[in-house]
Amino acid sequence: MMLSVKSYPMNGGEGQYSYAKTSSFYQQGDLDITRHSYPKKSPKKLDVKLLCSSSNSFNIADLGCSVGPNTLFGIQNIIQSIELTSQFQGLNVQFQVFFNDHTSNDFNTLFKSLPPGRTYFAAGVPGTFYGRLFPENSLHFVHSSYAIHWLSKVPEEVADKNSAAWNKGRVVHGGSKEVEKVFSCQYENCMEKFLRARAMEIVCGGFMALPSSLQYQMEQILQKARWLQLLILWVLA
Repeated sequence: MMLSVKSYPMNGGEGQYSYAKTSSFYQQGDLDITRHSYPKKSPKKLDVKLLCSSSNSFNIADLGCSVGPNTLFGIQNIIQSIELTSQFQGLNVQFQVFFNDHTSNDFNTLFKSLPPGRTYFAAGVPGTFYGRLFPENSLHFVHSSYAIHWLSKVPEEVADKNSAAWNKGRVVHGGSKEVEKVFSCQYENCMEKFLRARAMEIVCGGFMALPSSLQYQMEQILQKARWLQLLILWVLA
């Protein structure tokens, strides 16, 4: 089911204060880690031959792509790693990449930034990743890094003056246990929706790569919902 939520995308365009101009510096270190993490981890576990047994198309989704260029660097790192694996397994794989973000995201700037010599087909998928975005069993590899820590909404209690969790208009919580509790509950609710949706969309044996900073929280949620069978590759230490 498609969800309708308020949209707060990153600054579009290519101006001085656009996301495309301001995001590269602080993310470059983690992108370097990603480049070294995928080759070490995924080739040993990713059976490309089995995943592409009915087709030579390998489907990748980057969730929360914004306008680039970081998403393009990340996707290139993933593809290079999978190419090594597929070549080792004697396969000639075609890559389809789906770039996802809010409907109001500046996809025009993103697609203008696509490298001309890329080795993949590209498509945009608008919508929130806290709901279903793709058909069942259609994705082989899902990646998300600098987006998944954003909640789908602000908990209603923190904006209610009559609530014990009222946050007095602050953007961050001020140490109140009540505020911390409602934010924690909202986070858990969002992450369970995220994981349930991906469990439906990723093929059996597929991968999902997420920041290792979320590993503890995610594993706690997965323990509560044991039917969720997801193989997660923790990167970006």
